[in-house]
Amino acid sequence: MSNPSTTAEEIIRRAFPGIPRREAEELAAIGEVKSYPQGAVLCRENVIEDTFFILLEGEVKVSKIIKDDEERVLNRLQEGAFFGEMGLIHNAPRIATVMAATPVKVLEIHKPSFDRLLKQSSSMSLAMVHEVSRRLRENDEMAIEDLRLKAGELAAAYQRLAQEELARREFLTTIAHELRTPLTAARGFLEMARFHDLEGQALHDVLDTVERNVEQIVTLVNDILFLQEVELVMPELHPTNLGSLVEYAVDKVREKAEQAGVELRVDLDSDAPLVSGHVRSIQRALGQLLDNAIKFSPGGGVVYVRVERAPEGAKVSIRDHGIGIAEEVLPHIFDRFFHLDKIGERVYGGLGLGLSITKQVIEQHHGRIEVESKAGEGSTFTIYLKGA
Repeated sequence: MSNPSTTAEEIIRRAFPGIPRREAEELAAIGEVKSYPQGAVLCRENVIEDTFFILLEGEVKVSKIIKDDEERVLNRLQEGAFFGEMGLIHNAPRIATVMAATPVKVLEIHKPSFDRLLKQSSSMSLAMVHEVSRRLRENDEMAIEDLRLKAGELAAAYQRLAQEELARREFLTTIAHELRTPLTAARGFLEMARFHDLEGQALHDVLDTVERNVEQIVTLVNDILFLQEVELVMPELHPTNLGSLVEYAVDKVREKAEQAGVELRVDLDSDAPLVSGHVRSIQRALGQLLDNAIKFSPGGGVVYVRVERAPEGAKVSIRDHGIGIAEEVLPHIFDRFFHLDKIGERVYGGLGLGLSITKQVIEQHHGRIEVESKAGEGSTFTIYLKGA
């Protein structure tokens, strides 16, 4: 707020340096001092108005609608500033909205009175032209900076689109490979069973191979459909026992772990509270983490699974002593379609959807997932879920 002793004439002279005191008094005399509450609109964008304002007390916000009703704040003006000058120069709509950010007091001067005063005073005309020109120059600089920012935003958006397009192409290539390989194998073994009159163990082995390849196809398609589902449908959350979900998920992968020579050790804290969750989604997320822990563990390794209380509710951690994750790879592991084809001498298949699905599920539950890992030493994934 201004000093109570500050007069309108003094503020006018501050707004327009060089204007004589007598003419500042005349300008104040033809104006009308008005007060407005916070939130009042003094100038409205796209409306033709002919009032010029000098801000005597308080603060106003200058804003503009950019697109789709998105408001962008261009400036904030305080005591001694002026606005609405373009309404005095030509009959055109306002280019921005000015709203009282605090209770304000302004001097309002209308165009007819202002025009008469300018005709009588060349020094005032010069002072006004000087300040309006300075304001236009500042506005031009702001517009240039705004364009520069927009150009940067467009460049970043284009880069994201290019990356997404590359990811899409890689995804299509990968999914074609991931589907073609088991389909070709299944077809080949079916033809072998059909035309080579197989029986006994030979027929059994062929059918087992076909079943494994079909199961691989079904798993792949289910992952894609599930990822689409969690993006489109918000699951209904209910009080859920996280320990029970972990036990179920561990049982589902136990046979796979035994085949890989990996031991599963589970530690359930009976004091852990119920969490707010969707059973099938959390089971799917846990299954993905357990599957990864087994896949990336050397034969004879151990995967530790622990459920315990957490400040926000409960948490489950899955720790392995497998191949770990390199530091430069770690920031990308939750990206959709990101996967490593080869680590060392081992080749790994997949579309890179597992961790993306897990992260999507946990975020839908308003939880979070964290990972600690070091190449050659293993990884620990921890899921935090809110209490019911």
